[in-house]
Amino acid sequence: MKSDLFSTENMAQQATVPGMTLQNAKSVKYAVNGEMHARQGSMIAFRGNLQFERKGQGIGGMLKRAVTGEGLALMAVRGQGEAWFAHEAANCFIIDIEQGDALTINGRNVLCFDATLSYEIKTVKGAGMAGGGLFNSVFTGYGKLAVMCEGSPIVIPVSHQQPVFVDTDAVVGWSAQLQTSLHRSQSVGSMIRGGSGEAVQLKLEGEGFVIVRPSELTQQKASQN
Repeated sequence: MKSDLFSTENMAQQATVPGMTLQNAKSVKYAVNGEMHARQGSMIAFRGNLQFERKGQGIGGMLKRAVTGEGLALMAVRGQGEAWFAHEAANCFIIDIEQGDALTINGRNVLCFDATLSYEIKTVKGAGMAGGGLFNSVFTGYGKLAVMCEGSPIVIPVSHQQPVFVDTDAVVGWSAQLQTSLHRSQSVGSMIRGGSGEAVQLKLEGEGFVIVRPSELTQQKASQN
C-alpha cells in the first residue's frame, strides 16, 4: 500500500531513550520507564505495559478548582511503554525546567510532564477572584513540561522598564518571579457606556517573560475546562 500518509514524518518510530519528545506539532510522545503525569483524557494511543490512574489534587487543590474552575485534572501513567498525548489538535511545545526555575502555567494549557516536577495550584497575587479564574499552576523542580496552545504563542519579554499587560483569557503562562496585579484600562464612564470589552488586564512587572496565545478563551471552551 502506498500513500503520502506513510511518509517518514507521520510514522511513529520506536523510542531509543525514555522521556518526552514532540511527535509532531500537535502531539507529544512519551517513552515511559517508571512514571509520568498527564492531563486526564489526553492520551490518544499507547503501546507496551502501561497503567493509567487518576491522580488526586489534595483537599486544597480540589477546593480551589471547585471555587474557580481553574486547576488540572491529572492522571499518573506507570510502567514501561510509549504513549502519545494531544488535546483538540492544539500546538504542543516542550519546556525544559531546571532546578531553581519556577514557571506559572494556566491549567488549561498543561498537557503532560515528568514526575520529577512539582505541581501546585496558587493564587495569582493581586488578582483576587476577578478575571478568568486566576488560580494558576506553578511548576518547580527539574524535568520536561509539555504545554499546548491554540495557534502560535507569542512570548513577550517583561522588564522593570517595560511591564506587560495581558488579557486574562489569552495568557498561557509567565515567569513565576514576576509581580502580578490587575490593571483597569477603562474609565468608569466608558464602562457605563458599554466599553471596549477590554476592561481589566493582568499586569506583569519585573524581569522575565509572559506567554500569550493569539485568541481569547471563548465561553464554550471555558465551560469545557
